[in-house]
Amino acid sequence: MEPTRWAGVARDGRELFTPNAEPGHRVYGEELRTAAGTEYRRWDPFRSKLAAFLLREPAGDLLTAPRTALYLGGAHGTTVSHLSDLWPASSIFVVEKSPTSFVSLLALARRRANLLPLLADAQLPERYRADVGEVEFLYQDVAQRDQVAIFTENADASLARPGRGILMLKIRSVTQRRPAGNVVREARERLGRAGFRIDAEEALAPFARDHVALAVRR
Repeated sequence: MEPTRWAGVARDGRELFTPNAEPGHRVYGEELRTAAGTEYRRWDPFRSKLAAFLLREPAGDLLTAPRTALYLGGAHGTTVSHLSDLWPASSIFVVEKSPTSFVSLLALARRRANLLPLLADAQLPERYRADVGEVEFLYQDVAQRDQVAIFTENADASLARPGRGILMLKIRSVTQRRPAGNVVREARERLGRAGFRIDAEEALAPFARDHVALAVRR
């Protein structure tokens, strides 16, 4: 097990791992491995687009621990559980609108004090803005048509200045017909107009087809 340039993330060959905040417990059936007295969870890039992004070796300080973070689209908690491993002292607000997925997310949060789940719609940040307050990091992974608008509206509501974020752009949720390059270019332009600089951009195939990760800063 070797360290990577992202604090807390370890590598064994091409595989990534995070130190398990709950030794002996799995979140989604992932492999557990012990090295030098520390138990690690394998970070599956086919289950987590953030792991796929890191395997592309993007530039920038993507995973510097924030004091507070807002995660949009928590689902069952796969990716956010790894952030919970990496950021034990951070408060991570996790928005999920599906009651079914929220049950799993809530169960995870009961075991991990740094996860603060919110049953809410990411398209309506005004409904949870008072609960979240100001955050330093914004992460979005939602399958909605106007993903950039959701990201920028949540940034306007809660992201500090300066602030960082990652947008997982699901191209086929935006359109089934337009070329992927056009969708990504438009997203970059809209983020630029909203005051964001693109630090890194990576396509996530073969782990996640028709997905592009955008790391941004404002």
